[in-house]
Amino acid sequence: MGTRRHFLTSAAALAAGSFAKPLMAQSGVTSSKKDGRPNILIFMPDQTQGQLVLPGSPCHTPNVDRFAAQGVLFNSAYCPTPHCCPSRASFQTGLYPSEHGIFNNVNTDTAIHANPYTGTKYFPEYLRKAGYQLDYSGKWHVARDVSPQDAGWTNSYGLDRNETPYPYHPGRNRTDKAWAAAKAELSETGPRKPGEVFRPGWGNVELYKTLPSQGSNIFAGREGEVRPVESGIKKLQRLAQGGHPWALMVSNDGSHDLYDVPKHFMDMYDPKSIELPPNFRDTLADKPRIYQRMRYQYWAQLSDDEIRASIAHYRALTTMQDALFGRLLEALEQTGQAENTLVVYVSDHGDYAGAHGLWAKGVPSFHEAYNIPCVIRWPKGIANPGRQVDAFVSTTDFAPTFLEAVGIPSSEFKMSGRSLLPWLRGKTPADWRDAIFNQLNGVELYYTQRIVVTKNYKYVYNGFDYDELYDLKKDPHEMVNLAFPDVQQSRAIVEQGKGYSNGGDFAWPPLSPHLAEVRREMLQRMWKFAQEHKDQIFNSYITVAMAPFGPGVEL
Repeated sequence: MGTRRHFLTSAAALAAGSFAKPLMAQSGVTSSKKDGRPNILIFMPDQTQGQLVLPGSPCHTPNVDRFAAQGVLFNSAYCPTPHCCPSRASFQTGLYPSEHGIFNNVNTDTAIHANPYTGTKYFPEYLRKAGYQLDYSGKWHVARDVSPQDAGWTNSYGLDRNETPYPYHPGRNRTDKAWAAAKAELSETGPRKPGEVFRPGWGNVELYKTLPSQGSNIFAGREGEVRPVESGIKKLQRLAQGGHPWALMVSNDGSHDLYDVPKHFMDMYDPKSIELPPNFRDTLADKPRIYQRMRYQYWAQLSDDEIRASIAHYRALTTMQDALFGRLLEALEQTGQAENTLVVYVSDHGDYAGAHGLWAKGVPSFHEAYNIPCVIRWPKGIANPGRQVDAFVSTTDFAPTFLEAVGIPSSEFKMSGRSLLPWLRGKTPADWRDAIFNQLNGVELYYTQRIVVTKNYKYVYNGFDYDELYDLKKDPHEMVNLAFPDVQQSRAIVEQGKGYSNGGDFAWPPLSPHLAEVRREMLQRMWKFAQEHKDQIFNSYITVAMAPFGPGVEL
């Protein structure tokens, strides 16, 4: 299954599905003459691994493949936090979580902040002020009380994954009915169903499921993902006829767990041929204990065959999103405005998808949850299409890209990201970032974690457990934690009662001179970034100042 198959590339190929009736009244529709500024079309399916859209990926994405050949693929794009809300807030604001205030799920009673900080600006506000017509269709998940309309969009369809209208009402997951359903699980006994994970008292889950066909509807059972796209296409048609430049964002649950997939798309994959991730056998013995608990408490229940089936279902969901993206692109072509429309295919975060034996996303710092797809096409504004760019890209870069593309000078907005337009034009900015930074404070279970990634190394400061250091050149799959302490040696020091010093260097744990220097440099980068982006992890009190080197190494 290592070679991609091309399919569903035309309206005819999709005619057997839920889009059998064309949503465009006519082809070739063009609006009245605009002022030359580009339109903007954004498609954001949820929880999609960046590596799934890279050349040679075993995931079938013919529409994205063709789209990338006409645009630019950024293969080192990363979200700031591997969770929906903070990453989506960063996309809309061009700011990091420490700047907009959203660190975890806003739709829970335990949210650190339910809404972005007062005064936070969103890029659609600038577009509206510049005369753009805007619309939003689908999943928002940026704030509890700030709707797409409040952020500058015109909201045509905005439901969360449980189809609860915004604004969110706290406590919906703590109803008596929900507790009763979880209690019922206690009486269930084995055997497990394929893909089922037992969670006594919480409610068991089936990680994956193949949904039966329903006539010609190839999307049967996933209508929640189809509706935002259908609504988006109708909105696109109206926007294109409006005589003004426009921006439209379409988002849905994408490849979000649990992985329930229509049979039409699962038939494209053979689970038996799936190769397990190269880091799947990682025991996590040298990683933080919460990583181990996540794997062994739940995912270790699954056999290798169930893991292969899970991976196949996850990829099939991404293939389904590719088909929906193809419909958006087709609708754009029918407007006659594709030439001057900047189109972005992106996700909010990734999924471990079996890497290190883990699923979904969370506190484990691994590449698969942070790396996101980023493909941009703009026929009128891209030089030498079909390129790949290796430079580090952050979710914060999209907002300034949109604003610069429409001619709004950077002096009129304050964002932490940088415009990607130079890369689209074939230029290499001399001062482009050489590292990526991530900020995690946990979701409901709180953890302070900060990550610094360069092309050579990755350092993870875990305020709750041992830090992590990976040599990405020698160990690209993040198997060996070079910062893991020699626990036996440390215990011996305590038992001897003599205290210790590492040649006068009290940074713990002791590392080789080379790695000690790498650690120091990476922490310098972390503290500098924290200072520049208002990240309040500077408390020097002795029970919380756990980084091996404090901010004094940089400041």
